[in-house]
Amino acid sequence: MLSRTADHLFWMARYIERAENTARMLDVHVQNSMVPQPVEVAERGWRALLSISELLEAFDHKYGLLSRRDVLDFMVRDPDNPSSILACIEQARENARAVRGTLTTEVWETQNATWLELKEKLSSGVLEQDPAQFFEWVKFRSHLARGVIQGTMLRDEAWNFLQLGASLERADNTARILDVKFHGASDKQISDPLRIPRDFYYWAALLRSVSGFEIYRKVYRDVITPERVAELLMLHPDMPRSLLACMDDVMFQLSEIRNDVSADTERFAGRLHAQLKFSRIEEILDSGLHTTLTEFLENIYELGNRISRDFLVPLA
Repeated sequence: MLSRTADHLFWMARYIERAENTARMLDVHVQNSMVPQPVEVAERGWRALLSISELLEAFDHKYGLLSRRDVLDFMVRDPDNPSSILACIEQARENARAVRGTLTTEVWETQNATWLELKEKLSSGVLEQDPAQFFEWVKFRSHLARGVIQGTMLRDEAWNFLQLGASLERADNTARILDVKFHGASDKQISDPLRIPRDFYYWAALLRSVSGFEIYRKVYRDVITPERVAELLMLHPDMPRSLLACMDDVMFQLSEIRNDVSADTERFAGRLHAQLKFSRIEEILDSGLHTTLTEFLENIYELGNRISRDFLVPLA
């Protein structure tokens, strides 16, 4: 497969996944903002969201003062923010358009329809009236895109690059969704049993945002605790959005597309995979959950660069 074609497929999948996960992160914070809390606590949460998404500096430069409305506008439809939902869905469509001959008709039409419907949604005012409904729509369109890819694409290298992009982006975003809560807080504060009752609604919202609430109940059959949420989203191999499940798929896809220069990249991914596979949540908490997630995000970024170097169009 040509590197340029692989590049378009890889980034098409990443942008689809990024739009969905941005919607998931925002959904958590919108739900959490409905729980009574001091103004400074709510503002700190929104700032943590921007910070962990590496958007705080750009937001402050454009808006100055922070408000929920401006954060939503910036992360949903600001064309100057390359990680906004609008920008991600547009880029997913453009990458799909560039390789229409490689995709099935159903995959292209689904992505094109998502872009057209998004413009209608944003002009209708649904984001201001019912943001939860809008975020559910974004998640639904992402589910639909993945379903069409799974149901109509030949299992060849094109499919491998689509899966690789989606799993890599999902791992990155699951880590960010989880780290938003822990960003700036000590592990002692996180483990404080006095915080658990008042944090219950946040953890429930977080689990629902990653389609994990029912899974948590099936796995643990007990009260929601931060430690178990972290364990489920990081180390559980059967949780579809967990870091370990994502890395399982990354390893498989790399083995399918390996070439003469990708051995070092596979070894790098293998070390990252092994760290998750053979870790225990108690060890992670002892070393610091925020520190572990930060290191994971740095490694995922490096892995993405290595994949680009070995398989895709070289970075300028």
